[in-house]
This record gives sequence, structure tokens and C-alpha cells, in this order.
Amino acid sequence: MRCQISILLGLLFSILGSSQNVKEKADQFFALGNYTKAIETYKSLDDLEEAYSKIAKSYVAIGNFGEGLTYYEKAVEANPDNVLIKYEYAKLLRRTKKYSDAKQLLEKLIVTDSLNPNFHYELGLVLEKQNDSTSIKTFMKTFGLDFTHQKAIFKIAKHSIKKRKFKLAHRFIDKGLESYSENVELISLKAQAYYFQEHYTHAVVWFKKLLDLGEKSEFIHEKLSLSYAQNHDYEEAIFHRKAALKYNPNDANALFVIGKYYEQLDNFEKAETYYKKSLLLRDVSLSNEYQKLGVVLNRQQKHQEAIKAFQKAQKEDPSDIMNEFFIIRTKDEYYADVDAKIKLYEDYIKKDTKSPFKVFAERRLKELKEEKFLEKE
Repeated sequence: MRCQISILLGLLFSILGSSQNVKEKADQFFALGNYTKAIETYKSLDDLEEAYSKIAKSYVAIGNFGEGLTYYEKAVEANPDNVLIKYEYAKLLRRTKKYSDAKQLLEKLIVTDSLNPNFHYELGLVLEKQNDSTSIKTFMKTFGLDFTHQKAIFKIAKHSIKKRKFKLAHRFIDKGLESYSENVELISLKAQAYYFQEHYTHAVVWFKKLLDLGEKSEFIHEKLSLSYAQNHDYEEAIFHRKAALKYNPNDANALFVIGKYYEQLDNFEKAETYYKKSLLLRDVSLSNEYQKLGVVLNRQQKHQEAIKAFQKAQKEDPSDIMNEFFIIRTKDEYYADVDAKIKLYEDYIKKDTKSPFKVFAERRLKELKEEKFLEKE
């Protein structure tokens, strides 16, 4: 009899030991990130209840959210008092856009622990997705429970900027940066707040902080360029607009803007180059672009090319009365024959009797006639 009992105990310990070994092996796979193997090994256990949450996490880790939800639901049923499992389940419900279920579960979690800031923050994210305006109150509640909560601070500051409450936004951003000075999201918000306030010098400082932290993007360089341009620092504006252009080389608008900045620097040759590049990429009305090209060509004494540019501008938009006058003014500069110039202005005055440029045309016609008279003398 004693022998039989010993055999039975040995078998029991052997089974228990084998089960423990399987779980330890599964845990090792999980810890090392071999999630598919972890799932297979966990599922080979006789008692899966304690492994449901690990299986759910493993499925989430490999992107199978459907199975993740299934096993989190099983884990909650098997462990009804486990708050952590419920919290992870609620986050996955939000992530998979099951907002009503996530909200219901999070509200229950808040009842059990109303002082947990992350429960309130997750609820705020759900309410935000449901377009519920009370989401900001929930983020404020999170901040009230944890003054260093970076994600809640970001949400509150961003909302404040949208509402143009810039002082409030800066106050929250500064509070967040006290505990994490290199939070690029908050630094970006601060830069944008200054930009929207038209405090361009301050905006430059904060956008440059992003670059110093290794953050590089078309958005950052574009806003830096615009900020420098507002301060009339066109060389820096060009530098950063060109940097932004690397992300989108066929941005016709960016090329046109660079041309404008070169024009401001009186570098008409470069302005011409970028205006032409911009024109080649446009598929909309190009009247303004050809007009600007004509202006910089005139500034370089390239009057014949300027005339062609203004003629193209006129073709693009016949309703723009400036183009015709630009053509006449350019021909005035280009032609040597005074009689030809006089005829240009006479024809223009007869044709465009209501033109806002008529006064200038009449004055110039008078000057030309006096010039012709003096030549005869």
C-alpha cells in the first residue's frame, strides 16, 4: 500500500513539475519577445486561466487585436478582481475603436480607484474619440492628480492653442517642461503657439530647439522659414525653405516662395531660376507667377523675356488688368523709338478708359511727347 501511495505522489509531483516547466518555458518566450512561441506554449497548459492575460498580451504584441480582445475578455472573467487586467483590456478596447465598451469599463475602474490619473486619462482619450467636449475636463482631472503627467498636459495645451488661449497654453507647457525639458511634443506646441501669436523671434528659438533635439521635418523647416521671413531674415528663410523642399522636391509653392525671398535680396537671377522651376510644376492659373517672373526679368534688364512672361500671364488670366500695363511699361523700357512708345500709351488710353493706370499712362505720354519735342529743338 505504501508503495502505491509513493508511486501516486511521484506521478503527481511529476505532472506538477512538468506543468511548471511548461509555464516557465512560456514565460521565457514571452520575456524574450518570441510571442508566437509563447502563445503556443501557454495554450499547451492544462489550466489556462492564469495564462489568459499573457496570451492576450502576446496576441496584441504581434498585432492580432481580435484574438487579444478574446483572451482579455477571458482573463477578466477568470480574474474579476484584477484591476491591471481590466485596465489593459480597456486600453485595447479604445485602441480597436470599441469606445462605448472602453468607456463603460474605465468608468467602473474609476469608481474602484478615483485617484488613479491614468484611468482618467484613458477615459479622456475615449471621450475625445467620441467627440465629447467633456474630454478636456477629464484631462484636467488627470493633471490635478498628477502635475507631471506629460500626455495630459499636451492635450490641455493643444486644446488651449486651438481656442487661442495662448497664455494658458504656455502655462501648462512650461509646467510640463519643468519635469521633462526635452519633451519634443510640448516644445513643438510652444513653438506653434508663438508662431500663431506672431511672436516670430520666439517661434524661431523653439523650432530650433526641435532641430537641436534631432527632430527634423518639413513642417519644422517650413515654419522656421516663414518665421525668419516675417523678421526679414531672407537668407535664413531661404535656407530652411530649401531644407523643407527636400521632403517634397516638387512643391511648386515652396519654389515660388524661395523665388520671392531671393527677389527681396535683390538676387534677381536666383529669383528667376526659382520662379521658372515653380512654373514648370504648376497646373493651375499661372498669371501671378508669370507676372512675378516678368518683374524680376525687368530688374535684370531682360526686357524681351519679361514681355513674353507678361504675355503668358495675360493669357493665363485675361481679367488681370495689370498684365497689359506691365507689357506696355516693359516695351517702354525696351523700345528705343519714341514714336512707338507714344503709340503704345495712346492706344492703351483709348482702349482702357476706366483703367486705374490711366493717370500714370497719361503722365508718361505727356513726358514722351515733351521728350520728342525737345529732340526736335
